[in-house]
This record gives sequence, C-alpha cells and structure tokens, in this order.
Amino acid sequence: MNKNTIIGFILIGVIMFGFSWYQSKQYKEQQIEQQKARIEQMMEQSAADYAETVADEKKEQKEQVPAHVVKTLPFGLEAAVPARKGVTFHTISNGRLELEFSTLGAQPSTVTVKDHKNYGGAPLRIFHPDSTGRVGSRMNYSLLIRTGQYLNTADYVFDYIAEESDSSKIVMRLPFEDGSYIQQVYSLEEDSYMVDNEMTFVGMDEILTHTASSFKLDWDVVIPRMEKGYKNELRYSKLCYQPSGEDGIEEMAQGRDEEEQITTKTKWFAFQQQFFSAIMTADDDFNSAAFKASFYDENDPSHNLMKCSASMGINMAQDGSYKNQFYFGPNDFKTMKQYGRNYEKMIPIGGWLVGWISRWVIIPVFDFLGGFIHNYGIVILLLTLLIKLVVSPLTIKSYMSSAKMSALKPEIEKLNEKYPKQEDAMKKQTAMMDLYRRAGISPMGGCLPMLLQFPILWAMFRFFPASIELRQQGFLWADDLSAYDSILDFGFNIPLYGDHVSLFALLMALSMFLYSKMTSSQMSDDPSMAGMKFMSVWMMPIMMLFICNNLSSGLSYYYLLSNLITMLQTWVIRRFFVNEKKIQAQLAAAPAKKKAKSKWQLRLEEAQRMQEQMMKEKNKKNHR
Repeated sequence: MNKNTIIGFILIGVIMFGFSWYQSKQYKEQQIEQQKARIEQMMEQSAADYAETVADEKKEQKEQVPAHVVKTLPFGLEAAVPARKGVTFHTISNGRLELEFSTLGAQPSTVTVKDHKNYGGAPLRIFHPDSTGRVGSRMNYSLLIRTGQYLNTADYVFDYIAEESDSSKIVMRLPFEDGSYIQQVYSLEEDSYMVDNEMTFVGMDEILTHTASSFKLDWDVVIPRMEKGYKNELRYSKLCYQPSGEDGIEEMAQGRDEEEQITTKTKWFAFQQQFFSAIMTADDDFNSAAFKASFYDENDPSHNLMKCSASMGINMAQDGSYKNQFYFGPNDFKTMKQYGRNYEKMIPIGGWLVGWISRWVIIPVFDFLGGFIHNYGIVILLLTLLIKLVVSPLTIKSYMSSAKMSALKPEIEKLNEKYPKQEDAMKKQTAMMDLYRRAGISPMGGCLPMLLQFPILWAMFRFFPASIELRQQGFLWADDLSAYDSILDFGFNIPLYGDHVSLFALLMALSMFLYSKMTSSQMSDDPSMAGMKFMSVWMMPIMMLFICNNLSSGLSYYYLLSNLITMLQTWVIRRFFVNEKKIQAQLAAAPAKKKAKSKWQLRLEEAQRMQEQMMKEKNKKNHR
C-alpha cells in the first residue's frame, strides 16, 4: 500500500467522523429546541389554566368510570356499590405535605412536598397521576385477599365519609350488602412527613378466619425526575429495606434494574430518589417481600426516573385491622433520625470509619455553620479551613519528611552512581537506609500522615453528592451545588467525560496539577520514581477531571479549596519552618554520631548478606 492510498483512507476516515459528529450535534440541537419549546409552553400556562385542566381531566375520568357490576365476593358477600359511582378526590395537608386521595381504591393519588421544589421551580411531587388523570398509572396501593377468588381494593370505589374526615384525616369505606365494610383511614401528623394508615375489616370475621395468611399488599410507584443532573440522580437512587431483627439495611437496584424475592420478615422498605424517599413501615413486620425497580432513559418524554414495586405478605391483627406508616420526605440525616427507625442509614455517607467521620464530625459541623450562614459556598470554605486546621500537624510532619528527603537528593544521586547495576540493588537499598537513619528520616514519614488523611477525603467525597443541604444552593456561577456546574454545553456527549465543561472540576484539576508540580521537585531522581511522578503530575489531575465533571460542583469546589490551602501551607512551611541548608549541615555532622540501627535496617543487612552468599555459591558452581 503506497503513501497516497494511506492518505486517502485517512481523509475518508476524517470525513466520516466529521459527518457523524455534525449529524449528532444537529440531532442534539433539535432535541434541545424541542425541549425548550415544551418548557416554554408549560410555563405560559397559568395556574388558573392548570387548575381548570386538572378539573376537566378528573371530570372526564368520572364520566368514563363504567357501571359497577355487583360482584359476588368470597363467602357470599356482595359489594353494595351504586351503579356508575363517580371517583372523587380529597386532600389533607400540613406545613410540609399535601396529599390528594382518590376514592378509587382508597389510595393516595398525589403527594406534594411543600417545602421543596423541583429543579426549575415546579412543585415537587414524589408521585402523581399521569397527564390523563388516571389514578394508578403512576401509583397503585392496594390490598389483595385470596380465598380462591381475588378481592382487590383497587377495583372498587370507596365512599368518602365526610363527617369523620377533616383537614388532617381522610376516612373511606367499601360497604357490602350484609352491612360489613372495609375502611381506610389516613391521618397526617402535624409538622411531619409521616402519614398513618389504618385498614379495618368490620363485620368480616368469616373472611379473616379463612384468609389468615392470605393477604398481600401491593405498592407500585413511578417516581419522576427532580434534579438537574440525570447521571447523578440515577447514581444515588435505589430501593432499600431493613430486615427484621437487624440494625443495618439492605440496598438493591442502585442505578440499575433489579428485582429480588425475600422470604424473611421485613420492618420497612423505601423507594429512594437521590434526595427524597417514599417509605412504608409496618406496625407488625411484613412476612415476605418481592421488590422490583427499573429506571427510565435520560430522554424519557414523561421525564420519569424510576418505577418501583413491592408486593408484601401481611397479617391482620385479631381485631381485623392492619396498620402502617408512610414517610414522604427529604433524605435529610437529622429529619430521618428523629423518627428512630434507622431511615437515616439510607443516606450514603460511607462505611464504618468514613461513616463515623461523616456522622459525628462533618454533618454536625456542617449543620452548625449552616445554621447562621446561608451562603453554602462560604460554609464549604469554613468547613475546609477547619478540616485543614485539624489535620495541619499531619501535613507539617509529612512535608518536613519530604523536605528532608529533598535535602538528601545529592547524597542519593551519589548512591545511584555508585550502584548502577541491578544486582547491586540490595546494596544500594542498604546504603539508602543507613543514609535515612543518619539523617533521622523515616521512609514512611511522608506517606503515613497522608494515609491518615485519606478517610477524611473519602468522607467528603461521599458527603457532598448526598447532602440535601446543597440542593439548589447557588454559588458564583454554579446554580446548584449538589449537581454539576456548566460553563459550556457541547450538544453531544464525550464518553467518560460528558456533554459539558464543569468549571469547578476544571479548576480543581488545574490546582492538583500545580500542587503536584510544586512537590515533585522534592522527589528523588531515581528512574524508579519516574512512573510515580508521571502519575501524580499528569494522570491523577486528568482522572479527577473526568470523574468530577458530572459530580456535585460542591465536591469539586471543596477539592479546589483543599488544594489551594495545601499549596499555601506548603509555601509557609518552606518559608518559615524548613531550612534545607540546616538539614544538610545536620546530615554532614551525622556520621560522627553513633546511632543504633533500626530492626528494619538489621533485617535489610541480613537479607543483603544472604544475597551475597547466594551469589558467591552461584559463581562457584559456574566456575566448576
């Protein structure tokens, strides 16, 4: 193949790549324009228009409800439901929640968290009916009784009992011809995210006797997207449950489709979005469980995030009642902890060590600062300064060790020249250990303090993306510190990087590069250290840029501050605390002093003697 042919193939490849890139960009731009048009159309619709639309949809639904067929239920019970009974909606609320209930199935149809908003300012609804107003399309909560024939509460329209209901309680009943009935009562606690639910079977002792172990509770929910960044929201959304008799929790479907069958008892389970959860807790533990969760694509036209379902085996109490509680609210550590049910363990703050640091150090300090400082960019700055102040003794010790190593560079270079051969590696290592001993340097002196700081760095990595306090908190050019910040949108996706440029992530990577360049001068010129220099100066900043580009901008901002403060500390230590000439003078005087050899050096010298003995024996055999 000649040169012209090769050039031709290269040009064809470049043209094809350019055309594909252009097509992709055009397609993305069209999608963006369509999405903008939909958003503008929604924003133009006034609140009055929206209310009128919802009313029309509900009216249409009532008209479409078919005539009730009187069903023969187990043991001769027949539903006494009037023909063409219409579905009605009723609301209860407090300062935190507003819940709308439908008489079809006596179940919640819409849950609105009043003290939070979606990204963009729309009301935050954990679930709600779809655009046609059909209850059960995005949420279904029903009891199934199995006695050879199903009774599913979702199939029936309950009566709303107005005289027993008020602004904080809803009472609904499904009556039967013999005077018995099923009653659903929902009550909302004051200034709380908890909803109590009690289901009662009145005058149905025969059914309860024959179905003592045949009750199943189904709960299906479609949770919409609520945050700015889809990837971050997907990464931190999952399904959790707490097995009975255990203090910990189990997690599944962490950003991926998954289903699981559980035959043991369960105390509670949760459908968890990144910052909000829908949790069901039984007064008497669930007997068994079948969980399933699946996630929608980023371009889902309905803007949905995940579909969750749970099918729970339950027991009725002797008085014919069943009680549970719902939690509809934020994944806030303090808020969840106050209920005393281990809900807060869903928040991803790390394992036992990292979690301990987050729970007892970072979260209390963060909450304390946030109590009187409303700018969370300033809160992160103060938190970073406090952390740096606490770990400063370790930082100084690490740098002092590195400075001493830097002062030894001329001596180390002499040893490299003296022992250039690979077979002399043990001799060179022994000589270096003797040099370190005379200078009073521990080889691990620079690494160990940094390792001790690593749990704090990892705790911050876990804390920021899960911190609801940062949600929709703006700082400088970032409009939401819990999501990525973007100063440039590409219109197309770069694998592993994303479709935008995060300025905080870029500045963080640049600061990491500059700090590595500053400290790399203290590294030995030994060829074996070349790989480590390349990793610290080039690879780590690039890797962190790719990792943090789609993560919380608050996290990138923290790492940026941490790097800048560390660079300042390094300059201060070099300027006022470390005198390399003094260290070299101490080193020159060190041979006159007799210092005991460490156990490590004694073992190294013993290994050297053994290696030399083996080499001598090998040479003797070769000469024979």
